[in-house]
Parts: sequence; structure tokens; C-alpha cells
Amino acid sequence: MKLNLQEIPRVKTITKEDFIKNYFIPQKPVVIENFIEDWPAYQKWSLDYMKEIAGDKEVPLYDDRPVDYKDGFNEPHAKMKMTEYVNLLKNEPTKYRIFLWNILKEVPSLQDDFTYPDFGLKLMKSLPMLFFGGTNSHTFMHYDIDLANIFHFHFEGKKQCILFDQKQNDFLYKIPHSLIVREDIDFSNPDFDKWPALQNAKGYSTNLEHGNILYMPEGWWHYMKYITPGFSMSLRAIPRKPKNLGKAIYNIFIMRHYDNLMRRMKGQKWIDWKNEQAILRTNRKNEIF
Repeated sequence: MKLNLQEIPRVKTITKEDFIKNYFIPQKPVVIENFIEDWPAYQKWSLDYMKEIAGDKEVPLYDDRPVDYKDGFNEPHAKMKMTEYVNLLKNEPTKYRIFLWNILKEVPSLQDDFTYPDFGLKLMKSLPMLFFGGTNSHTFMHYDIDLANIFHFHFEGKKQCILFDQKQNDFLYKIPHSLIVREDIDFSNPDFDKWPALQNAKGYSTNLEHGNILYMPEGWWHYMKYITPGFSMSLRAIPRKPKNLGKAIYNIFIMRHYDNLMRRMKGQKWIDWKNEQAILRTNRKNEIF
């Protein structure tokens, strides 16, 4: 048995008007296949190029270990020079990923390799973020703290993406006071005996290859698994729906600080309680006893 996923629609290219009408307003995901061929990055960006231009930079690394109460918000699990990291990606499977690496801050010259596309949304030009991963490394299913509209540009290799909208929250074993679901769910091969409510979730999936752009609507859950080593860049635009903007403000200024406070006060008991509540609340909503 598999997750109930439909393929994300694909277009070769798209106009601003068609994007707004067909995907942004109805808040539907889309993959745009041929849009950035005129970027220098389309020809230049590869793991080897990143090693060449940023090899001496120390990069933050994350793996798939469970959240620990001692970990700060988005605190890396390790650090490594980019040269070492790319060599690791190419030579063996690794769980280490680079997450939210701000290229403008670290390697300003990379800005010359791309432009900010006009999809009809105002992109945040100070926040182009890079994400790297090795074969079979993956993110936890999560949504972004600011519930942004995300344009995810993939470079080198192949990446599996699974998306859910916020209407699926009751089926995903969402962790309270956080942006993730249970970390022990394997969304590429879920155990429905252990996580029966997942059978009711309806989502989307696709595989991204070099040059593809994935549009993820406001606040959508996403799980990313690297089929081969590769990397992506995300550009974002603030949420337009008042409800989502309000939730983003709450997440950034209240939820995140409350969660950190409870970690300091209760330690691992807080993490364990949240994990238990994810199961109890989901089972209750789905009348699973």
C-alpha cells in the first residue's frame, strides 16, 4: 500500500499571468521544466563548481537524528569545509545535508549567476537559500516557519518531493508547537500499520532534475529525498493570505520562543510529550483506538 499521491502538474514554461491564474490564486503546486536556461547557473552550477567557488567555506550540516531538547532552533549537527563535503557526497552515501545556506552572505559572486524571475510575486531578494544532500538523505516532513510561497530550483542529480497542504494536518501526525511531523515516519515507504491515519492523507509528488523549478504554495508540507547527490536553491515570497500571514507571525514571534522556553524548562520530557501528543491527537481525530 502506498500514500495517496497524485503527480504534480508540469509545464515546459509559463507566463506570469498563467502562473498567477492557474497556480498562485488556487494555491496549487506546479513544476516548470524549462525556465532558467538563460541563467549562467544553468550551465555552471554543479557540485564541482560549488567546491571550486566555495571550497574553503565552512558549511552547516544536518542529518536525520531525532530532535533533542539540547538542540537550538535549526542548530547544525556538524560543520565541514565545502570541499570536504562535496567529496563526501560524491564518494559515499551520507545523511549529512546542507540546509538554509545563504549564498548572498557566504559567496556573493554566485548572485551573478541567476536573476529573480517575475512570477507576479515579490521575491525576498536577501534570502536565496541553498540545500544540498547525498544519496538517500532526506528532510523531515515539515513546512516553513514563515509559510512562504516557495520556488525551488534544482541543480544536478535527482530529488523526490512529496507535498501536502495544511488541510491534511489531521492525518500527518503533526508535532504540536512545531513545524514537523513524527520524525520516525518514512514518507518514501510508510508503515501504515504503525501510522494508519496516513492512509487518509491526499498529497502530491514529483521528481526534480537539473533546471526544474517546483512551486510550493503557502505553508505546504514538504518532504525531500535525494535520489542522487545534488542541490537546490529556494527563492520565497511572503504569504498573501491573511490567515497564513498571521500564522507566520505567530510562529516566528511566539511559537518558536515558547518551544525553546519549554525545552529549557522541561528538557527531553517536553520533546517526548510532544511526540506522544502527535499520535494521541491524530488517532483521536481519526477515531483510531
